[in-house]
Amino acid sequence: MLSLALPGKTLSVLAIGAHSDDIEIGAGGAILSWIASGAKVEVDWCVASAPGERADEARASAGDFLNGAARADVHLAQFRDGYLPAERTQVKDWVETLKRLKPDVILTHQRNDAHQDHRLINELTWNTFRDHLILEYEIPKWDGDLGQPNTYISLTPEILARKIELLHKHFGTQRSKAWFDDETFRGLARLRGVECRERYAEAFFARKLMLG
Repeated sequence: MLSLALPGKTLSVLAIGAHSDDIEIGAGGAILSWIASGAKVEVDWCVASAPGERADEARASAGDFLNGAARADVHLAQFRDGYLPAERTQVKDWVETLKRLKPDVILTHQRNDAHQDHRLINELTWNTFRDHLILEYEIPKWDGDLGQPNTYISLTPEILARKIELLHKHFGTQRSKAWFDDETFRGLARLRGVECRERYAEAFFARKLMLG
């Protein structure tokens, strides 16, 4: 296992999600862990589909997840949930506006996600950012599209509990979904922890890495 020591360092993060709960579910624990590590974490938090009530959710959730970050900028668009591929040109233009950012690491959806909005965000992330470390996160769902990740970020029990607490606090629009509960989030974190010999973890797909 390779460990990345962060305390005292500056870490610039670009987190991109199709919907207002995606970053939190897929990488919320990693972001909480980085901030708690003592690193100077700077985050651009970007959500493509956050209209109306979901924009309020996204802003409030980002505020809690990014509490303690050295810098936290939230960028919200209002593309229609489920229709991102139909608005591909406009979505691409929006992602291209993020090109001015110079992050150390990018968090985005994984390539083989069964949700069409998620897949498009992944594709456009890779189209736009060619020379960056990109970690693709996973979202559990009824489609059963979880794969075999190759990168892990361990989570303490306290960090995982905080992640789950914030998910329930901020996403009232999602609570009616059968999969949106403590057991799902804790169970997946435990499984990914088993895979990296930790108690809990979030898992990512890293298609290309350069060690230097």
